[in-house]
Amino acid sequence: MKIVSYIVIAFAAILLVYNATKVDFTNPFEGDSTIAFIGIVASLCAIVLMLIFLMSKMIDDKTKN
Repeated sequence: MKIVSYIVIAFAAILLVYNATKVDFTNPFEGDSTIAFIGIVASLCAIVLMLIFLMSKMIDDKTKN
């Protein structure tokens, strides 16, 4: 399960970088920039959730031992 978590984090990071390149900073809330911002926020949420999951797994492993 650990490997899948790292793969999801890597995929979310790649999507974050891709969406960051699609943002038009002259009009950040118009057209495709809005969709890019939504993608950036979604990628950040996925990364945070996976990090919380990994931390909970580490805590669970330490309490079992």
